[in-house]
Amino acid sequence: MSVPPESVVPPPNDPAASSDLPSAQQRQWAMFAHLSALLGLVITGHWLGWGCFLGPLVIWLVKKDAMPFVDDQGKEALNFNITVAIVFFALFLLTLLTLGLGVLVAWPVGVVVGVAWLVFTIVAAIRANEGVRYRYPFTLRLIR
Repeated sequence: MSVPPESVVPPPNDPAASSDLPSAQQRQWAMFAHLSALLGLVITGHWLGWGCFLGPLVIWLVKKDAMPFVDDQGKEALNFNITVAIVFFALFLLTLLTLGLGVLVAWPVGVVVGVAWLVFTIVAAIRANEGVRYRYPFTLRLIR
């Protein structure tokens, strides 16, 4: 009895079977691109969230030419973290321009944005490690 060719499963080590999945090294660097935002924020302090885009920027600049998956995910992490930095800067300006009264709006919005940033960053790192091209919601695509 012969098996139809459509139902034949390629062996696990067959390179043709995993050609669409990025290599383990690319997946790891892409995960680092997302998680480096957390490290960048811790190292530079939490002053307006400016450190969050430094880690993804460095990883993207170093690995973009050698690893296409890291290029894609590094740009995505960088765009998301720049967007978050812009939001925090706008909240800071709101507080400053209203002579402190804007903090009644800026503080709760800042907490929500901060928690969402943390959750989305962790989800993106996990998805990148799985080899999935993750797209952050609510992101300005500044770097293409």
